[in-house]
Amino acid sequence: MTTAALQMPYHKTVLPNGLRVLTAPMPHTYSVTVSVYVGAGSRYETPAESGISHFIEHMTFKGTEKRPTAQLISEAIDGVGGVLNAATDREYTVFYAKVARQHLDLALDVLVDLVRTPIFDATEMEKERKVIIEELAAVSDSPAEQADLLLDELLWPEQPLGWDVAGTEESVTGISRDMVLSYLASQYVPSNIVVSVAGNIDHETVVTAVETAFGKSPAGSPRPWFPAEGQNGGSRCSVLFKRTEQTHIAMATHGIPLGHPDRYAIDLLSVLLGEGMSSRLFMELRERRGLCYDVNAYTTHFLDTGSFGLYAAVDPKNGRVAVDALLEQLRLLGHGVPPEELQRAKELAKGRMLLRLEDTRSVSGWLGGQETLTHKILSPETVVENIEAVTIADVARVVDNLFEKQKMTLAVVGPHRSDKRFAALVGA
Repeated sequence: MTTAALQMPYHKTVLPNGLRVLTAPMPHTYSVTVSVYVGAGSRYETPAESGISHFIEHMTFKGTEKRPTAQLISEAIDGVGGVLNAATDREYTVFYAKVARQHLDLALDVLVDLVRTPIFDATEMEKERKVIIEELAAVSDSPAEQADLLLDELLWPEQPLGWDVAGTEESVTGISRDMVLSYLASQYVPSNIVVSVAGNIDHETVVTAVETAFGKSPAGSPRPWFPAEGQNGGSRCSVLFKRTEQTHIAMATHGIPLGHPDRYAIDLLSVLLGEGMSSRLFMELRERRGLCYDVNAYTTHFLDTGSFGLYAAVDPKNGRVAVDALLEQLRLLGHGVPPEELQRAKELAKGRMLLRLEDTRSVSGWLGGQETLTHKILSPETVVENIEAVTIADVARVVDNLFEKQKMTLAVVGPHRSDKRFAALVGA
């Protein structure tokens, strides 16, 4: 099947075992990026398995049948000046390699090796277990990341969306090799894999190579992800005492899923409120009031839920003042957004998106991420149209639905012993 958009034509082939291959021709580029997406992430894990998707991602780089050591894997791509990496999130794991065009076959070979034939050597597993525990410790030393984790726990308590993707020291310690192999057999199957390639490439050549590597593997039946559950009347404020030089404030409300029609309206609210040096939060909290150096807004969209968040890092004595200032900016949105401000937000959003798509890595991710999550590819032109279609009324409706004081959750990390004064600010 071939689908062509004005500026991003792409090709898609589904192999008999369900594996999906997507390519985007970019004939003007010298690089090519191969991405392999797997439907494996923290949303697929039980409490005992928390962190197993991330553990597997790490372990694939420790040795495969063809390249039995980490050094041989890294040297394969380093040796041609390329980039090899991977990341685990809540709804997928992605492996990618970006190389010069002439090394496409090597990039494909290394990535296929990683996802098909990792050896999970017992000795290497124990060493990597220690590495991941050190990674968790590094997060504990980062108050900004701690605030984000606390916020997720408030939004989605006692469920995968509220857990650290890397798990906990306890869960990581309990992951056995048999657990890893069982999870791998469940999730790393062709019907749960997308291979996305962008660059100066030929679609049929890529399909032939992928089919050679995966074609004989059975489709498999991967487990589904765990749906999100609400707060059910739980706590909406959490304060973690930490002797820090700044108070780190993370505030959010439940947002909307990836496929919701108001997605673009809420994204534009995030842009005008806290993305960029001309945003409302930057101008008010930093430029006018001098409360902080770092302040921003953001949105997350999952398959069945989402969030709209704010973050600021301030002097501890200004912690409650900053929370009040953030809430005030949310309240001011209820007075309406001027058309010219909305248009500026649209131009910023469109410009940033289109600039990213000059890179083969971004285009490969554009195709692979959408296909993995929704089985549907929106062209950049369609997204631009969707952004332009957002009206003042759409923005007002989203504001009315989301930004109520009683819906906000607040996480604070800093030198504060009690949550009472912070909780009162959000009516918790």
